[in-house]
This record gives sequence, structure tokens and C-alpha cells, in this order.
Amino acid sequence: MISIAEIAGDPAVGAALRLALLALFASAVLHKAADLPAFRATIANYQLLPRSLAGVAATALLAAELIVAIGLALLPNPRLAAVGTIALLATYSLAVAVNLARGRRDIDCGCLGPRHRQKLSGWLLLRNGIAIAGALALLSPPSPRPWVWIDFVSIAGGAAALGLLWAAANQLMRDPQSARLGVESA
Repeated sequence: MISIAEIAGDPAVGAALRLALLALFASAVLHKAADLPAFRATIANYQLLPRSLAGVAATALLAAELIVAIGLALLPNPRLAAVGTIALLATYSLAVAVNLARGRRDIDCGCLGPRHRQKLSGWLLLRNGIAIAGALALLSPPSPRPWVWIDFVSIAGGAAALGLLWAAANQLMRDPQSARLGVESA
């Protein structure tokens, strides 16, 4: 019987997770950098820092996301980038959880920049938890098995499937009414 640790340590699984997380952070960096003032306003709207520090925090978060993306792309061992991924997603989850506890559901999460407005919800916490689990899998020691041609197909297909699942989850969180069966759009 194959264990979860063996699956997580499989080099093709690790590469697919790494590629999917890289796409996530690269996309987030591009969207936020495209309108940094709007991202600063989103950070200020969380009301976790003095408003005067929102610009510094937004710039620091954007830089951290860029560093994680570069690490996922270039580091031979993804462990350091995985730790950065976990730290960022845990920070974002904490900020969301605090605001949900305050009853502040109508603010934008800021996940993918101002063009992709998404209200805070428990689903964001679940989604981030799943991404954290993927990053945790990158901490598993890699299996020493040799690469075969099908691994490259598996990596591309796995990363694409994870990306599509992420996009679908985001769409459903933005418009849960459209996900209900039998509901016709106007």
C-alpha cells in the first residue's frame, strides 16, 4: 500500500504542485502589481494595521510573493519556497479569519488584485488550507526514483488540473448562486 508521504515525495507530484503554486503566486504578483494603489487600499481595509503602514505592508507582501514565485521557479530544492508559501498563505488566512470574526464579510480579499474582487468567506480559508497542504507536501523528502517520459505528461496535466480547480473554486466563491443546479442566469 502506498502512503501519503510516498505520494507527496514522488518527484512528478512535487513538480506538479510546485508548478501550480508558482502559477498561483506569479498570477497574484502580476495582478497586484498592475494596480498597487488599489492593493494598498485593500490592505488598509482589513484594518489590522495603522492606515499609515498599509503601503509598506502591501509592498512587503508583493515582494514576498515575488520571492516565493522566484524560489518555486529557480531553487533546486523547493523546501525554502514551500515554507515561504505556507507563511504567506497562513498570514492571509489569519487576516481573513480575524475579519470574518469581526463580521466583515463584504471587504475584498485582495487575493488576485483589484480586478478580481472577491468577498471574504470561510471558503477562502478552506481554499488556502488546501494550498497550504500542497506546500506542506513539498517539504517531503523526494523519492530517488528515475524520471520517465510519462512524468512530464503527468506534471503538465496535474498542474493544469490544479490550476483549473483553483480557478473554478474562485469563480464559485465569487458567484455561488451560479453554482446551484437548476438556477438559470438572467
